[in-house]
Amino acid sequence: MAKVLLGFMGAGKSTIARNLAPDFVDMDTLIEERLGMSIARFFEEKGEAAFRQIEEEVLANLLKTDQVISTGGGIVISPRNRALLKQNPDNIYLKADFETLYQRISADKDNQRPLFLNNSKEDLAAIFDERQAWYEEVASQIVDVSSLSPEEIIEELR
Repeated sequence: MAKVLLGFMGAGKSTIARNLAPDFVDMDTLIEERLGMSIARFFEEKGEAAFRQIEEEVLANLLKTDQVISTGGGIVISPRNRALLKQNPDNIYLKADFETLYQRISADKDNQRPLFLNNSKEDLAAIFDERQAWYEEVASQIVDVSSLSPEEIIEELR
């Protein structure tokens, strides 16, 4: 059974996954390796529908494993992905309020996310609001990470 970490960008999915299991799978990295290019470039060249199809295939395969999986923030956009996730009993939504996430994303100069760079704060808030219900819909566990350190989050998950 896979342990799947869900949440908006800046929630700490990769950081927490890395600490839970050194051999965790970062879905975005795996997809980029499969594509041979960045997700941002693939989006520009082939479009979101083509990306979501590949994302769905990768997710379906990963859910058959016992690995810790860090998903991309948009994994819940696709109804098919949500259906796949609902069949997995261990989905952890790392939940935080929008302002906390926005501050983390703004401060992360090493990982400049296209969604952040190409949208206003108001547009990002709307995307966040839409996705939040979907994260909650597929989550088997919700951890509010707004004021927790990575160590405290890991302690709570163990």
